[in-house]
Amino acid sequence: MLFDMDGTLVDSEKLWDVALRELAQEYGAVLSDSARRTVIGTSMAEAMRIVHDDLGQPHRDPAVSAAWIDARILELFRSGLRWRPGALALLRAVRAAGIPTALVTSSGRALVEVALDTLGRDSFDAVVCGDEVDSTKPHPEPYLTAARLLDVPIARCVAIEDSPTGVASALAAGAAVLAVPAEVPLAPTDGVHLLESLTGADLELLAALLGEPPA
Repeated sequence: MLFDMDGTLVDSEKLWDVALRELAQEYGAVLSDSARRTVIGTSMAEAMRIVHDDLGQPHRDPAVSAAWIDARILELFRSGLRWRPGALALLRAVRAAGIPTALVTSSGRALVEVALDTLGRDSFDAVVCGDEVDSTKPHPEPYLTAARLLDVPIARCVAIEDSPTGVASALAAGAAVLAVPAEVPLAPTDGVHLLESLTGADLELLAALLGEPPA
């Protein structure tokens, strides 16, 4: 099992929204809703490029803005993360069944370490962070890396995602994909099973996505 983090397991996209809009205010501007939606699921470097362009300030240093966002997001994460509906129950069921499980996120390691206080450090056999791969989502590398770390063929993995960027990454890697949209609507796509939420998702569904009979 391969779980995305932001918007999939935890309702953290709202915290990113706070930080990004505050950054825009620091720069004397207002972030558009379309730009906010576009950055969901992207790497930090790409997100900062989108934000700077949207603010009409492409001269801004992405590293400086990223450092500001990192510091603010860490504060917000430490104040508490809320689970997405059904996410905790599904993660517990997967772990109880002894299924190899990885966290695959575009967020950096420092932020993920804070999030793991909520997610549980024993919830995952492997963690792949956005600053630990050469190419981030929508490139397939994050999911291929996770499958390799779990020593499970990617074709035998189910990836759970909430964003178009993440879905594209998982599909390109060759995983079965369960998509649960959070902040951005997801269009029906071949090879992607869409659910409104993870409430009610269970091991039988995951097995079915892999074409396996229920245990």
